[in-house]
Amino acid sequence: MKKDELFTIKQAILNEVEGYEFYKMAERQAENEDAKESFSILASEEMKHAQYLKELFDKMKNEGEDFELAYLSDPPSPHIYDWTNYKFKKPSMAMSIYGTAVNLEKASIDFYETAKENTKNEEAGKLFDMLIRWENIHLQQFQKAYEISKEDWWNDQGYAPF
Repeated sequence: MKKDELFTIKQAILNEVEGYEFYKMAERQAENEDAKESFSILASEEMKHAQYLKELFDKMKNEGEDFELAYLSDPPSPHIYDWTNYKFKKPSMAMSIYGTAVNLEKASIDFYETAKENTKNEEAGKLFDMLIRWENIHLQQFQKAYEISKEDWWNDQGYAPF
């Protein structure tokens, strides 16, 4: 693998660690036990992804240009939640958490799309596609929860039904 692809994998590991830290913070802010558990599971997913990427980085570094993604075990699959069921005492807290999560996921997707556009290595392109799919699953979940939280906030502010 080329140095650029290895750099991208290192950044991907950092992205997952940042996601882990964010979801642990969200877990501490949630008042609902189901929300706490779900954020904890999401944090755990991020660490599993970071570990997967670390193992991938080590294999890619050692095998160089001959590396084939097909030889890797399947990555941990993201869990799918209905985040709209998880409430916070303050809708503004939910908007902040879900809004930040949406922005984190979008930034990761943009990063991987740029990496894919810039690589000439077919296996790296497949890897970046997989990473984009990971992030898109969470993005869709959080966008939905953000929209519902925004409606709740508007209602609390007396802006509804306008």
